[in-house]
Amino acid sequence: MVRRTPLHGRHVAAGGHLVDFAGWEMPQHYTSVRDEQQAVRTAAGLFDVSHMGRLAVEGDGAGAFLQSVVTNDLDRIGDGQAQYNLLCLPDGGVLDDLVAYRGDPWRLVVNAANREADLDWLAEHAPGNVRVRDVSEELALLALQGPRAQALLPAEDVDLERLPFFGWTRGTVAGVEGCLVSRTGYTGEDGFELFVPAERAPAVWDALLAAGATPCGLAARDVCRLEAGLRLHGSDMDAETNPYEAGLGWTVKLQKGEFVGREALQRVRSEGPSRKLIGLRGAGRTIPRHGAAVSCDGSDAGAVTSGTYSFWLERGIGMALVQATMAARWPEGSHLTVDLRGRAGDVEVASLPFYRGSVRQP
Repeated sequence: MVRRTPLHGRHVAAGGHLVDFAGWEMPQHYTSVRDEQQAVRTAAGLFDVSHMGRLAVEGDGAGAFLQSVVTNDLDRIGDGQAQYNLLCLPDGGVLDDLVAYRGDPWRLVVNAANREADLDWLAEHAPGNVRVRDVSEELALLALQGPRAQALLPAEDVDLERLPFFGWTRGTVAGVEGCLVSRTGYTGEDGFELFVPAERAPAVWDALLAAGATPCGLAARDVCRLEAGLRLHGSDMDAETNPYEAGLGWTVKLQKGEFVGREALQRVRSEGPSRKLIGLRGAGRTIPRHGAAVSCDGSDAGAVTSGTYSFWLERGIGMALVQATMAARWPEGSHLTVDLRGRAGDVEVASLPFYRGSVRQP
């Protein structure tokens, strides 16, 4: 059975083009992907991302438990801060990527397609003094993204100017109390993600649209995240990919002590990854597409993991997982070929990200 978010009625009323995404009926777009993506880059776009999993981890040992299963160092953040993180398997493969919010309880935002698997995996590994709960039904999750996000957000008792990147606080949004406001996002722009009591989500949605935000679907979100060089689990990395291959070695803190996958990742770091995720820029009308084979001078190199047309850059862009030994010989601008259903498409190696927006750096 397809699931629906608390904002489903708003999407239908707005004429959203609804599609099945990871078992959820979600808006792919409302008007056009181009217009919605432009709104995020120049003003503020509003996304319903309530399909993402929201987990609560509580108990006396919650922090120590999470520290033992994620790759990054949670001891580096305090209450009111969040951190990008990876869950890895013992062999170093990426089970999922997530954002961890330090507080009581700890909160995790995980990928929609992995919510149940993550919940089961965490519950299986949790000690007796730790409880892992799925709170996805209790809270809606909205993302207001773009350079005008701060100006448009009606947060009555939150000092948004002083809220840092990856900082969070509780406050009242559009008259709705008990919201969690986080300066995070998945677009490369400044913005906020809002955890809102599910039954009050439509009121917050309406207020943000009235303030001038443009409703945006998941297609625009995907274009924005790819322009910003942000990885998508299940495409750019998965259980068969380790963080170093995915260019996420910066999230692995081997020195923090034991955690699941540490031994395998220590070995990869010492020996070097066998594959590397690179950026691709299409030449002419070429648009790299997921799964397309990548070659160099007739030799197989790897495959495209994500690809799309960038309306902002006016060309095709993508990422590909290729042999590290070959990638080491390719400076930026090197010419490669992608197989587009039997037709050769020309691409060149590009540095990531393709676009740097208004996102506030720590």
